[in-house]
Amino acid sequence: MELMIPLKNQPGSPYYSQIYSYIKEEIKKGNLKPANRLPSTRRLAENLKVSRSTTQMAYEQLLSEGYIEAVPCKGYFVCRIEDLVHTGQDQRDKIPSLLSPSSFDKEKVPDWKVDFSPRGIDLCAFPFNTWRKISKNTLVDDNREMFMPGDPQGEPALREAIRSYLHSARGVNCQADQIIVGAGSEYLLMLLSQILGTDRVIAMENPTYKQAYRVFGSLKYQVVPVAMDRSGMDVELLEKSGADIAYVMPSHQYPTGIVMPVKRRQELLVWAYEKEGRYLIEDDYDSEFRYKGQPIPALQGMDGRNRVIYYGTFSKSIAPAIRVSYMVLPVPLLAVYRERMNFYASTVSRIDQNILYQFMAEGHYERHLNRMRAVYKAKHDTLAAGLKPFESQFLIRGEHAGLHLLLTDRKGRAESLLINMAAKSGVKVYGMSGYFIHEQPGTYSSTIVLGFASLTEEEIRIGLVLLSQAWSVYDGKEGFCV
Repeated sequence: MELMIPLKNQPGSPYYSQIYSYIKEEIKKGNLKPANRLPSTRRLAENLKVSRSTTQMAYEQLLSEGYIEAVPCKGYFVCRIEDLVHTGQDQRDKIPSLLSPSSFDKEKVPDWKVDFSPRGIDLCAFPFNTWRKISKNTLVDDNREMFMPGDPQGEPALREAIRSYLHSARGVNCQADQIIVGAGSEYLLMLLSQILGTDRVIAMENPTYKQAYRVFGSLKYQVVPVAMDRSGMDVELLEKSGADIAYVMPSHQYPTGIVMPVKRRQELLVWAYEKEGRYLIEDDYDSEFRYKGQPIPALQGMDGRNRVIYYGTFSKSIAPAIRVSYMVLPVPLLAVYRERMNFYASTVSRIDQNILYQFMAEGHYERHLNRMRAVYKAKHDTLAAGLKPFESQFLIRGEHAGLHLLLTDRKGRAESLLINMAAKSGVKVYGMSGYFIHEQPGTYSSTIVLGFASLTEEEIRIGLVLLSQAWSVYDGKEGFCV
């Protein structure tokens, strides 16, 4: 549908505020009916002769207040609001900071034009029709067994599909019996804590994946940070730490992007072999997305003495809402699990497991991964190309894999300053300091993390233009901002 919105050039009334107010009032008056599809932000911007970021800001505010909803790959639709409670005060008056240009000075959540979140993924390429068809077929028959309790470790067919994939794509050597399926990596780490016991000292790379750090902390583990060099976790420092378990991400360290070379992997295995009871936890969270060369084989495939605990997830490769992760236990720990923990029921429903199994067995997962590699590579290349003019002022790293890049300011401007400067231009960026367990002065100082997975290529370009203006990035020939 088309929207004819009368825009007025009035001081103190920006266009995005006028668009937001007009659509909201039309919905409240009933002129825009529930389930009506709104024009895309691009189309509305073309019709109104405004920038797309203007219409995006208006839609994002309507989304946050519940007047409209976004359906992935379909568009924006009007929500049903008959049951909303009216307090007599306009919602916009309650949260003026979201529509005010001075919102960044009030320490409230602004309405970002571009958010370079490193946590997002692209759901527009998700094969909804295929997933829907498999889901329907799973429930079409009166399959009573599907509603009965299943194997505590996960459905045998799914575990075999995971084993086959891990062996062929990641070089993991295991049997399906060694795999445990769980609802998220947090659950699997909690389960692992009961297998290993909590009287352990866990070493983590610094900086690291903070969610795992928080889980270990909640389980009352003693966690020690171990600094990294250009090859990953420093083994000499690991030896001095007193740890008996090391949590590492060798294929693509988060957030530094370091790929651990074979020599360092061998050194870690030697460390684990030196004393009884030492283990390596290998987090292989996004190894599928590598843009130069072949994927790096898993550390677990090099282990000949059952000292590597391997785990991964489908959250990055399929969707976070799938909530299916898996852990490969070394044979000795599998025996402990079966002795102590086998009474725990699986935390993933048999229906969801069966859907995922069919998705993998019929080849859809492999095709989806190939498609997503192409999608992310295009976005990655767009970001990398757009960052070329930044190279005189920033050191750019992590460009060969993963879903984010790192920018380190050559001028040494404070990380907080760079973040605030970007925020004033409506761009959200993330600092490396947030990933450290304990502060290490001078390590990755003035470094910004730019994620690209959830952005379109056009949004990436818009964000870079805004960042170039915010950070005063100039090219050397023309003297103008990018």
